[in-house]
Amino acid sequence: MARAPRPRSPWRRRLSLALKLLVVAALLALAALITAVYVTRAQLPSFEQLKSSPNGQMIRVHAADGTVIVSMGPSYGDWLSYDRIPKVMRDATIAVEDRRFNSHIGVDPIGVARSVQVRLSRGRWVQGGSTITQQLARNVFLNNQKKFGRKFREWILALAMERKFSKDEILELYLNKVYYGGGAYGIDAASRKFFGHGADHLSLPEAAIIAGLVKAPSNYSPTADAAAAVGRASVVLQAMQDNGMISAGEATAADPKSVALAPEPKQNSVRYFTDWALPQLELLIDETEKPLEVWTTLDLNMQRDADAAVRANAPNGAQGALVALDRDGAVRAMVGGKDYVSSIYNRATQAERQPGSAFKLFVYLAALEAGKTPESTEIDEPVTIDGWSPRNDSRRNSGQVTLRTAFAYSLNTIAAKLGQQVGFATVADMARRFGITTTVNTHPSMVLGTSDVRLIDMTRAFASVANQGVAVTPYGILKVTANNEVIYQHQVDRSRVLVAPQVAAQMIDLLQTAVNTGTGRAAQIGRPVAGKTGTTSSSKDGWFLGFSSGLTTGVWMGRDDAKPIAGLHGGTAPARAWHDFMIKAVANRPIEQFETQVTLPEAQLEPDAESYYGGPDNGLFVDPDGNPVTGGIPGAGAGDRQPPRSEHLEIDDDGNPIIPSPPPERLDQDWIDRVTGRDARRDQRRPVNPAPGNRQPPPNYSTEPRPNQ
Repeated sequence: MARAPRPRSPWRRRLSLALKLLVVAALLALAALITAVYVTRAQLPSFEQLKSSPNGQMIRVHAADGTVIVSMGPSYGDWLSYDRIPKVMRDATIAVEDRRFNSHIGVDPIGVARSVQVRLSRGRWVQGGSTITQQLARNVFLNNQKKFGRKFREWILALAMERKFSKDEILELYLNKVYYGGGAYGIDAASRKFFGHGADHLSLPEAAIIAGLVKAPSNYSPTADAAAAVGRASVVLQAMQDNGMISAGEATAADPKSVALAPEPKQNSVRYFTDWALPQLELLIDETEKPLEVWTTLDLNMQRDADAAVRANAPNGAQGALVALDRDGAVRAMVGGKDYVSSIYNRATQAERQPGSAFKLFVYLAALEAGKTPESTEIDEPVTIDGWSPRNDSRRNSGQVTLRTAFAYSLNTIAAKLGQQVGFATVADMARRFGITTTVNTHPSMVLGTSDVRLIDMTRAFASVANQGVAVTPYGILKVTANNEVIYQHQVDRSRVLVAPQVAAQMIDLLQTAVNTGTGRAAQIGRPVAGKTGTTSSSKDGWFLGFSSGLTTGVWMGRDDAKPIAGLHGGTAPARAWHDFMIKAVANRPIEQFETQVTLPEAQLEPDAESYYGGPDNGLFVDPDGNPVTGGIPGAGAGDRQPPRSEHLEIDDDGNPIIPSPPPERLDQDWIDRVTGRDARRDQRRPVNPAPGNRQPPPNYSTEPRPNQ
């Protein structure tokens, strides 16, 4: 009789059930994995689509002549097909990044196991197990977060890519897309950055250097740490030798130390311009991830000359800034300091400094609009306004003078009188009308430039005067293209009339006289020039702003800490820098005559005139609040002048000084006309304005746009 089988123990039944469930779960997981892989494969972009989709946005900035001056964001070189990629580059990458690349299925279990073993032995992740395919998937579709979920998606994508693309295609994508540091994506961009040539003819040591960058682009960059780059390249060469890709002799002969690196491009003053212009893109174009080509107004020759002029003329310990605007507002040159590398602070667009007498532009514009003319006369005499008593630089008063003479020699008393006559609020409104964006106070001393302004705003104001009173708005971006499609094109607005044309013409008359006979004579360049100097108290700031042949340039010099600079006046270093720049900048431009011209004889100024009216610039002789400074001015230079020792001023019964009588030869309009040679032509020149008796009230020109004419 057969014996009945013994029943299995409960634990054996449970174990068997668990094994069966495990097998089923494994089969289900495998099925799910296969399904996920093939679903992902179906959703993957094509090879051509992956080639045309860069990771991140690239911005290339062009000068006016098309030269690329700055590349922002990622940089991409030429796309190299697999057969154009040097074999040494392919082998170096496989040797150091994924030596089993040609045999695994996208994920390398051996590599993963090796990575886990190192993790367990050292207590931290030291060695990655990612294949080239995984790295490509991460770079194109994912991020660098060290999370299991991201890693699992990376595996799925890698397996799917191996099912859709060949090994050659995967390696081609990888070598053209991986990040090599310094903003360079792909081997061609890296080769051009570090070696100065394309990647289609890389040498063995060059290929080793580039291949070694992938692990840590910042640490192994040859331009950042040459020793580290050489050491990493030696590791790559050894890996190539170990994998039979090169012989021992070839490895020894390939000396990474002998590789010549491309010189770093000098990005000095041009960066002041790009730092100002590029943030404007947010307002000009809609957000896009497409690579952008930004075409700017910058003239590289002018920029070079501007940089040289500022460096050559700025006093020791002082900074300098320059802005040059074309007649339509195009910024042709911008220098924000003597050296961008040491200081990125843009003094042309960010610094707010007192303009000194350069601010008198707005005082005289307001007076001219109110009905004054260059021939109008005022009495140069002591004046007190609300307890404020300005003085001239010469410490003299000359009696009756024309506005032309007063402006040419920057007489402070006349400016104060004009400001009082038209209203200080009117002067402030005129400044804002012409583009001054900083706060302008309405204290009486404001006529002497005690409100802080920016150089670019002041240059804009002078450019608008040169443009016959039509507003000029500075701009630096001419057009923007994305994939050869124009997405922005600058349009010049010529509709805003700030002052009547005759007012602008009269102002040009005054500005021209200031250069020809007055404080700005150092700015003469052998063709018609109109401009104005400015100097603040104790020679803390020096300005010169002027225009010629359709180009308006402003120059500022001073210290960032606003300490006095011995001998700094608007008519000295700033005017000389303006001269050195402009004489080259307008050399190839036609000579343009102003509507009002001043033709000078060779003897432009008699010596006694300068001693009487004051030196090359007035200096304010006021404290930071605009109050007059008594006694000597700290610091050296012309601003320290005291009244001549031979002069003994008498005091009246009220304790006020008695102003001496003018010298025998009266320095009035007749004198300046005689010196400039103007008197012989006065009767031949048609007046710009109607006779005073027939003058009509000036129109109210606002900032509202008007139709183009």
